[in-house]
Amino acid sequence: MRRHAFHHCALCAGRAAPDDRPGNVTTPHAGRRLFTGALLAAGATAALPAWAREGIDVGKQSTFAKLVPADQVEAAATQQYAQLLQQAKAQNALAGANHPQVIRLRYIANRLIPLALPWNPRAKDWKWEVNLIGSKQLNAFCMPGGKIAFYTGILEQLKLDDDEVAQIMGHEIAHALREHARARMGKTAATRIGAGLLSSLLGLGSTGDTLLNMGSQLLTLRFSREDETESDLIGMELAARAGYDPQAGVTLWQKMMAVNKNAPPQFLSTHPAGDTRIRDLQKNMPKVMPLYQRAPKPDRRFDR
Repeated sequence: MRRHAFHHCALCAGRAAPDDRPGNVTTPHAGRRLFTGALLAAGATAALPAWAREGIDVGKQSTFAKLVPADQVEAAATQQYAQLLQQAKAQNALAGANHPQVIRLRYIANRLIPLALPWNPRAKDWKWEVNLIGSKQLNAFCMPGGKIAFYTGILEQLKLDDDEVAQIMGHEIAHALREHARARMGKTAATRIGAGLLSSLLGLGSTGDTLLNMGSQLLTLRFSREDETESDLIGMELAARAGYDPQAGVTLWQKMMAVNKNAPPQFLSTHPAGDTRIRDLQKNMPKVMPLYQRAPKPDRRFDR
């Protein structure tokens, strides 16, 4: 979704009302954690239904991810995300927990995230957050460790319905689940200093310079075409399992391309667009439509 993975953006970080059921948000301390421990535990440990083997098959994760410690990538993302929220708050651009779009985004996230956990065993321990920042930019992201943010511009300018929001959120969550940022950093490090030397340095704990200024990388990281396609498809499946129409993925990208045909919005700057992308989604639609048809549908819509 943009200059990818973790561009300036933040959704609400405020304290939710005690019975804020639409978002099921809990907010310990400064209060930006998304799920209750019970919900996370249930999503992580419950036996998968028989149809869980249906859907998208994207193969194994990149081996380059193993060259960079996951906990350090997630720690760097957490620190950078906090800084972004701080900056947004200082600029009066950080939406509060009672903002209608924050409630909407957190509600959708609460449906998607439990279904995302089986894709990555680390995800059950992530401190998921969803925040909204006021900006005209068409942008959204999910950083390593489950740090999600949307800009108001992408919601308002594209007039997204709930199904389309779920497609974007699922796509971004998929980047985090598949650890695309970690893999890209691992590949970059291996290319620059050699995989053998990198492994040796990591073994000695000398990771500071080796990880190539990880914090700044998260602002400028670009994913590959394969990463983007993988996230499109996983995101479509997550949305379908959560009861959101996967066909919205097609309308979403049509809207994206129509915004500015000559100069794609930032969200598309590193995302393949055009007929090829839409064909990929349509080709895989039969794999996820049965999941959508059987899935419990949202008991609340925010686009009607």
